[in-house]
Amino acid sequence: MMNTIQYLEQNPALVTLLKEKKASLIGMTELEQRAILDSFDEEVKLEFGVWY
Repeated sequence: MMNTIQYLEQNPALVTLLKEKKASLIGMTELEQRAILDSFDEEVKLEFGVWY
């Protein structure tokens, strides 16, 4: 999956096609594909906290 994310980082136009459902990631489940696309979503904000 990391190779896929790295490839998409180098080819952002493909991310757009995936979001528009004009392309797909063969061999990935819908859940995996959604997780990958969510990682490119600028609206997703990560909050860093301290774990004890």
